Amino acid sequence: MHRLLTTSRELDSRTPSLTKEAARHLKVLRPRNGEKIELFDGLGSWRVYAYADGRLTAVSDKCRLPEPKRRLTLFACVTKGSRWDWTIEKATELGVSRIVPVISERTIVRIPAAEREAKRERWMRIAADAARQSDAKWLPQVLAPVDFGESLELVKSCRCFAGALTQPRPRPLAEAVCAAKEDRDGEPDWGIFIGPEGDFTAGELAALLKLAEPTDFGETILRAETAAIFALSVLKGHLMSR
Repeated sequence: MHRLLTTSRELDSRTPSLTKEAARHLKVLRPRNGEKIELFDGLGSWRVYAYADGRLTAVSDKCRLPEPKRRLTLFACVTKGSRWDWTIEKATELGVSRIVPVISERTIVRIPAAEREAKRERWMRIAADAARQSDAKWLPQVLAPVDFGESLELVKSCRCFAGALTQPRPRPLAEAVCAAKEDRDGEPDWGIFIGPEGDFTAGELAALLKLAEPTDFGETILRAETAAIFALSVLKGHLMSR
């Protein structure tokens, strides 16, 4: 079934008016009369409609999927070009709740402050397309890029793990997550912090590890975008298990 992103308000209507972007997608799809189209708002709600002669008419009630009890945040230093777009797309498919793009000292991509909001809007469109294609009911919150120091304030809001080789070598990520699941002090939000291609500076790493637990991602050196999706997959797997 084809899916289109719309507003929460339009899901309350039996004959909704589509957003400009959704209307464009519908035109590209060229549905046949009687074909079913799902509209969703990215906030957990959706409804099925039937297409006929350019109009949509509801054929189901509005449904809602509750927000996950434990939110998952990806903190990641921005990588070059399509690699970053790919990271946003795959993180959305894995059900991440929030994406925090970080500009650290060694981040190759430099984004002027005046351009950061425009970048965020573009990345939100990438996330929306990924959610539409993957049947995700919740869209991640994608922040405008923040400098490394600013990101640390956000790290404080979750139980965060970091991909970092320290001495002695840290325990594997899966082991650290298992221990976190057994913690009886409630169910905090989780986060994973991925550094840039050139790694953190010594000062950045020291500041981060005051707030996040260092973890090992395995015997091989992973590219930044690979590390992000590996780590999210590990965390997501544990979130889904009992």
